Amino acid sequence: MMRRLWIISLAAVAIAAVGGGTWQYVRASAPATGPAAVGKAAAAIPATLGASERKNVQVFLDGLGTVQAYNTVTVNARVDGTLEKVSFVEGQDVKAGDILAQIDPRPFKAALDLAVATKAKDQAQLVNARLDLKRFQDAGPLVSTRQQIDTQQALVDQLVATVQGDQANIEAAQVQLDYTTIRAPLAGRTGIRLVDQGNIIHAASTSGLVVITQLQPISVVFTLPQDQLHDVIREMSISKAPLVAVAQGRDDRRTLDTGTLSLVDNQIDPASGSVRLKATFPNAEHTLWPGQFVNVRLQLKTLENVVTVPSTAVQRGPDGMFVYTVKPDASVAIQPVNVVQMSQGTAVIEKGIDPGTPIVVAGQFRLKLGSRVQGGAGKAVVADGK
Repeated sequence: MMRRLWIISLAAVAIAAVGGGTWQYVRASAPATGPAAVGKAAAAIPATLGASERKNVQVFLDGLGTVQAYNTVTVNARVDGTLEKVSFVEGQDVKAGDILAQIDPRPFKAALDLAVATKAKDQAQLVNARLDLKRFQDAGPLVSTRQQIDTQQALVDQLVATVQGDQANIEAAQVQLDYTTIRAPLAGRTGIRLVDQGNIIHAASTSGLVVITQLQPISVVFTLPQDQLHDVIREMSISKAPLVAVAQGRDDRRTLDTGTLSLVDNQIDPASGSVRLKATFPNAEHTLWPGQFVNVRLQLKTLENVVTVPSTAVQRGPDGMFVYTVKPDASVAIQPVNVVQMSQGTAVIEKGIDPGTPIVVAGQFRLKLGSRVQGGAGKAVVADGK
């Protein structure tokens, strides 16, 4: 009996030992679910890494502008008459001197012919008067008196003036006749026809026949804050070439044309505190149209060999701007920086970091001082939590 009890006791001890070992193995191999494991998972922070670099950066000033025709003219009739013919098509490109319309020339041709005939008549009288004067002068004092000679001389002078007046009338009539042919005063594009063929038009009319706008080149008037005026004037004075202006669409993604700054207005608008500037663009592809709203980027200068970081790397804090830098042990630090310019996705750093410094480009919203990151530049990484 005692022997059986002893065997049963040894078996129970062995079973307990095996069960305890199995429990320890299962516990060791099971996933951790305690507070320490939760803290470790919370340290996994997505981020994107990059590095500061040194390069040349163009400085731009941005303004909102309106496209204006380089020249605009309303073509008017300069004489009264019937509009016989319209020689242009609406929306047609014309050159300076091209015939646009024709007014009935017959009344003006008749007036010119009358002026020519009048001059011929007066010239004949002048010839005869000069012959009579010569006869009086050749006859001598016994046949003609001094009074007759002076009177005849006055008649000759009068007829000379009359002939000169006739010539002026001929030129005036010729001008009126030329005005019956309406020509384009400049190269440009015609708009909507304002008068139809067959109508009687008047020189006193203000509506005109058609409006011509010069589209090549074309102008853009834009505004800049008055605080930037001094920088523009300074760069204009020291630059050997005109400042470059870039016209962009309203979405700032498409470059419409590239031109040059041609004018800075001579006064500041006191209501808005801004100054108007005008830039000229070749508009070879007709991408700019009068009345169009565009964004204008004025290239002020080029900053050479400066330290830059992506704009997304710059953060704003209570004490100013800063970036997250990555230490050799993969932990992040907060580095205050002085930003000179931030444009086109690039921030120029005047002071704070050196070129080649590893930085966090994106994903900073979950970072804090001491977080550790790993990964290559431009890649999404996860903190290791160690």
